[in-house]
Amino acid sequence: MRASFRLGRIVGVPVGVNWSVLVIFGLIAWALAASLFPRSYPGHSAGAYIFAGLAAAVVFFVGLLAHEVSHAVIAQRNGIGVEGITLWLFGGVSELKGEAKDPGAELRIAGIGPLVSLVIGIFFGVIAALLALAGSRGLLLGALSWLAGINVLLAIFNVLPAAPLDGGRLLRAVVWKYTGDRTKASVVAARAGWGLGIVLIAVGLWRFLSGAGVGGLWLALIGWFLIGAAGMEERQARTGSALRGVRVADVMTPQPQTASGDMTVADFVDHYLFAYRHSALPLTEEGRPVGLVTLDRVRGIPADRRESTTLGEVACRSDDLVLASPDEPLNDLLPRLTGCADGRALVVTDQRLVGIISPSDISRAVQRGSMRDQMAGSRGS
Repeated sequence: MRASFRLGRIVGVPVGVNWSVLVIFGLIAWALAASLFPRSYPGHSAGAYIFAGLAAAVVFFVGLLAHEVSHAVIAQRNGIGVEGITLWLFGGVSELKGEAKDPGAELRIAGIGPLVSLVIGIFFGVIAALLALAGSRGLLLGALSWLAGINVLLAIFNVLPAAPLDGGRLLRAVVWKYTGDRTKASVVAARAGWGLGIVLIAVGLWRFLSGAGVGGLWLALIGWFLIGAAGMEERQARTGSALRGVRVADVMTPQPQTASGDMTVADFVDHYLFAYRHSALPLTEEGRPVGLVTLDRVRGIPADRRESTTLGEVACRSDDLVLASPDEPLNDLLPRLTGCADGRALVVTDQRLVGIISPSDISRAVQRGSMRDQMAGSRGS
């Protein structure tokens, strides 16, 4: 999930927000200000309801951010880098740069998020209870009670044993612990997520047809998302199994053709594109990678501007490049293959370019690994 804009860094991790957050933020604030609060706490002005709804929605998303930051902190403590945190329509996601090394690390990373949400819910619940004992019946009590309930509900929902929820990670950790097979554990969690998605869609449609309105459709939408995400997790698990033990050096194209950033796009098209049949060309300075030109980026330059446009102007900049070392496990590289490089990574040794990895290289490695696993399974049976 890509961030539409950045908020800054927390514990060294970039934090971003996808535009879809604005949709759910608006819906929550509107539902609170126009329905829940006026119905439960009548007698206040429209401005008071709007302020209370907006304030509660803001605090709710701060709690979601705390949930994701806790995942990031524990991941870092367990030796896993964090690419970033993004808040979006269905909550938040922490983009980890690798997999947990053992079931214990998986358990800790997955479990901390729901625990933080539960603690936040209990915190607001205690304050609301104290206000109620003191005789308060106003909007402040209403906002605190809602925040307590929604955070406890979030914690409960997240521990449901189905991927990609945190509970799916917990289930994977348990199955991994007792079977010793991470791939099997991932498949079990993913299929549990698929099943939960089907249930949510069925319940949501039933509620909608029974007159529940938008709430039923929202539940069905969450179920649809879970099915898609669970299917992706299963595919990623099988890909990871096929690539287990494969190093970057095993699949890279060594000593790729390179060019200077001063070359024009016209020269690239006339002398490199067809002569070498490459769809990507690293740009180097004294052997160091400084950019990467892809066919898609060149295609976007009009023909009448190719003579005056250099490769350096259209290339992925050095800060956006995905760099890998030859001995790095290919599975550790896969989560980083995003951004402007179109799924490619440049392989470096002592900061000097020694190879390149393309999506087709990875696809061939997956095919070979799958055949290896099939043969191993046949011998085992």
